[in-house]
Amino acid sequence: MPVASSPDTARAAYHHGDLRNALLDAGLELTRGGGPDAVTVREVARRAGVVPTAVYRHFADRDALVAALAQRVQQQVAERMRETASPDEHSAGRAGSARGRLRAVGLGYIGFALAEPGWFALAFGSARALPDAVDPAALPAPLAMLVGALDDLVTEGALPARSRPGAEWPCWSTVHGFALLALHGPLRALSRDALWTAAERAVDTVIDGLLVPAG
Repeated sequence: MPVASSPDTARAAYHHGDLRNALLDAGLELTRGGGPDAVTVREVARRAGVVPTAVYRHFADRDALVAALAQRVQQQVAERMRETASPDEHSAGRAGSARGRLRAVGLGYIGFALAEPGWFALAFGSARALPDAVDPAALPAPLAMLVGALDDLVTEGALPARSRPGAEWPCWSTVHGFALLALHGPLRALSRDALWTAAERAVDTVIDGLLVPAG
């Protein structure tokens, strides 16, 4: 997974003319440990080696900067989903391959939250994480992967087409709620192995519920 660059790297990027990316790198450094509340225009500018007014040449305001940072992190979440191994994916000849992809989406989401809580809060901690646009091309990368996995279930005949509309919301709610309980709630008391077993059960349970034929 890509790691945000150091302040020296950010300054070097700026001197090479790539100020926007230098500012985003600085913001990622701040948010990795402190979440979205750690972002201030002044501190991002300081880490990038520029004056605060230079930030506004690339971002209209702090909210625009935070939204751009969230998009960067969402891309990393999607990459984690792609990398997450799923047993069903390796079951040759089974119609469950789409199920395996959906399982990897859910576990990748939870795995990212546990590994990078600051970035997770940045990526999904505000309403701006989900744009108003309904165009699939405008969806956050992790949601687009969830939508694609559900659509694949319909294509493979594992999910009835009549059950598809809105199916992303119970899936996303389950993994997001689990992540919050693991980071800030009673699930923090579990060992890492017990926590991951519980995560797998949560993801499998919501998938099993989806795949029950509609009456």
